[in-house]
Amino acid sequence: MFRLLVALVLALLVAAGQYAIWKQINHGSDFAGSDGSIHGYAYSAYQRDQSPLKGTFPSEEQIASDLDLLSISSERIRTYGITDNPSIVGLASARNLDVTAGAWISTDQEANQREVNSVIEAARKLKSIERVIVGNEVLLRGDLKLEELAVHLDTARKALRRQNTPVSTAEPWHVWLKNPELAKHVDFITVHLLPYHEGVPVESAVTYALMRYDELAKTFPNKKIVIGEIGWPSNGPTVPSLGDEQTVSVASVENSARFIREFLAHPRTPKLDYYIMEAIDQPWKIEVEGWAGAYWGIFNAERVAKFPLDGVVYQDIHWHKKALTAAAIAFIPMFLIAFFLREWSILGRLWLLALVQACTATLVIGASVPVDYYLSQRDLVGLALLITATALTIAVLLSHGFEFGEAMFKRTWQRRFTPLPPHAPEQQPFVSIHLACYNEPPEMVIATIDSLAAMDYANFEVLVLDNNTKDEALWKPLEARCAELGERFRFYHLDNWPGFKAGALNFGLRQTDPRAEVVGVVDADYVVSPDWLSSLIPHFDKPDVAVVQAPQAHRDWETHPFRRMCNWEFDGFFRIGMHHRNERNALIQHGTMTLVRRRSLEEVGGWSEWCICEDTELGLRLIEKGYDTRYVDHVLGKGLTPSDFAAIKTQRFRWAFGAMQILKAHLPAMLGRSKLNLAQRYHFLTGWFAWLGDALQLVFALGSLAWTIGMLLAPKSFGLPVAALALPVLGFMIFKAALGPILYRKTMDAPWVDILGASILSVGLAHAIARGVFAGLFKKKGEFVRTPKGWRARGALAFFGPIREEGLMLFALISGATALLVLRGATDLEAHLWVAILGLQCVPYIASILCQVAAYMPERAPQTVLPPQPATTPATTPVPTAVPTAALVAKLDGSPQA
Repeated sequence: MFRLLVALVLALLVAAGQYAIWKQINHGSDFAGSDGSIHGYAYSAYQRDQSPLKGTFPSEEQIASDLDLLSISSERIRTYGITDNPSIVGLASARNLDVTAGAWISTDQEANQREVNSVIEAARKLKSIERVIVGNEVLLRGDLKLEELAVHLDTARKALRRQNTPVSTAEPWHVWLKNPELAKHVDFITVHLLPYHEGVPVESAVTYALMRYDELAKTFPNKKIVIGEIGWPSNGPTVPSLGDEQTVSVASVENSARFIREFLAHPRTPKLDYYIMEAIDQPWKIEVEGWAGAYWGIFNAERVAKFPLDGVVYQDIHWHKKALTAAAIAFIPMFLIAFFLREWSILGRLWLLALVQACTATLVIGASVPVDYYLSQRDLVGLALLITATALTIAVLLSHGFEFGEAMFKRTWQRRFTPLPPHAPEQQPFVSIHLACYNEPPEMVIATIDSLAAMDYANFEVLVLDNNTKDEALWKPLEARCAELGERFRFYHLDNWPGFKAGALNFGLRQTDPRAEVVGVVDADYVVSPDWLSSLIPHFDKPDVAVVQAPQAHRDWETHPFRRMCNWEFDGFFRIGMHHRNERNALIQHGTMTLVRRRSLEEVGGWSEWCICEDTELGLRLIEKGYDTRYVDHVLGKGLTPSDFAAIKTQRFRWAFGAMQILKAHLPAMLGRSKLNLAQRYHFLTGWFAWLGDALQLVFALGSLAWTIGMLLAPKSFGLPVAALALPVLGFMIFKAALGPILYRKTMDAPWVDILGASILSVGLAHAIARGVFAGLFKKKGEFVRTPKGWRARGALAFFGPIREEGLMLFALISGATALLVLRGATDLEAHLWVAILGLQCVPYIASILCQVAAYMPERAPQTVLPPQPATTPATTPVPTAVPTAALVAKLDGSPQA
């Protein structure tokens, strides 16, 4: 009962904290208020899903509903066209609304004539039409020349002169000043005063608008001036001033409310003839005016007021609903986490609960974007990319967060295995050790063979399986060395043998001594400790134990920057991830330093030759059968790191390819009926999240480049409000990047410079992993490519070969970001956020170049004081002397030893 109460309190505490944060962010602002009356509205009748561009128009019922709404706060409306929605003026007249009727003028002369004739006819019939406006920003758009527009104006003026209905055309203030002769063809001047478009800060926008009004009044002293449009959008890009890019206008609900309120409260306003731009948001305008065009309304497209004309203004009027939704969705997962993770400290559970709540809130924000914004089909594609990136980032972040929390806050571990006391020689089970090799330097393999010969274990054999090596100079020395060591060392040269490493291991399994109870596998470059078998074989006394895995570790890494990076990057998984998975018997089996019960291995059909990660696949099959697998974090052998960046890229490509093969083959068991428990399913599904994340990051990078090109070439069509999702995504990426170094420091006490190097290598491999993921998803068979341990590519262009794709992607991303800043201005917030996203996507490609640079750095002389060993528990028995990496490189590469 107490555990239930604690879990309930923790979940409620985090949910309440999340609500408080929402409330603080949306605290609201208060500006000068008004009595709520407005002289007139500029009105377009289209609903959210309607557009004159698509020929979809509002019904009379919808228009009547709009006019009922507007008549509450105003007695006048201004329209823009007459033929598309002819019922507006009649319905307005029935509601005693005075109408300034518009005739839409475009490049279509026949349509223009119909508009002019129709507005003349309507003005003659309806007394509620007090004025007529022929054309809206015609000269600004360049649809007609002044002389052509004047013909339509003069026609309307002549036709309506008898009934004294004045006629004008509407243009921004600067068009009137530039074309003063236009005033000769109008009875009054209709001006648009929209400071937002000019980059005027909202604080001075009302004063600026009235200054331009006065300038027109001085220029045309004998003409009445009507403000046809005046307002401020609630959403849209940041607009820099033409004269000063540091001065900007920002579209927001608060700024829209401030401008409208300050204008309505200004002492001059009651004496002005004006129409607020505009009554109701018009989403269709995005297609012709860009992003801001849809958001000028006092009411949104659902006909709900965006803000009151008096009192507190909230940027997000739906924040309360979003906060409660996020809390409700996250509550049950948070409660279950707090209840079941009883081994964690209270602080640790609060940390994980807060992470779950933050991720849920971010998804709620993303799901609300189509409600908060009017998105075109192109925008929805871009939003889908952002939401996909967000969801993937969240999935990876939560899985890493769980691993991080367990390492940092778990008080007791249930499955921490250590080396056991050895059996007496006469009680030792017989072990068959299989050493598969292909095109390996003979000195390196002989060092491994000799270390096996030196083990303090009585009952074992070693099968050296040379798999398809063509050069006799590489495998003949191995055959000779096995012959020298006696009958327990058997050598097999397999020519044209199928199945890659798994095929060789299956051959070895068939040649195994019948007495063997355990099969051990070791890589060709591993020098094992004498007590490898004696300290681990006793774990097989438990009949359900099928695998005992020792960590991979490395030698000869201390004197070269790239090998240091490899060592610590590998070591992170074996010090952190393997413990995390071992706690729930969800081990990732590795193809070296592993021991497998022979009966279990044969029961599941041996090694899978269809999979190029046969070791991991075998471990999963054994766990699916209900067997126990154990990880003993004790260094009992050391191998060589990959020789250079190209080599480790090849290795990770193979691992990612094999992981996808495994995922495809075992997904039914992970999701359906099998002996896998819930925790094991979790680990084997989420274990690939990071690599799937690398793959989708590549997709997202390519999609972002395409979208950037669209933003540059067609900004009106590709204006996406990314702020809603970009900031959380950026924050999550930065937060996730910080988890790894903190864990490294806590679990391994690695020097910060090595933590940085390991992090750079891990990130720099993302592109190779992404390619491996896609290849594994779409190809059935892969090719097992050995990881070179003793050579380096040569030639003038060898440096650029392994990173040519990464270099091209980096160039493209930097070019796109630079062009966006130059063309969209240094003060555009949305452009900055998009550039930040592009910049983050540059990180893996920059890291890959740094890895290649490190691989080409020279060997350093050994230090007299060696750096700390990465293993948590040092090996108890010295590892036999092996051929140094530098010597292998010198022999095969021809370069001098350091």
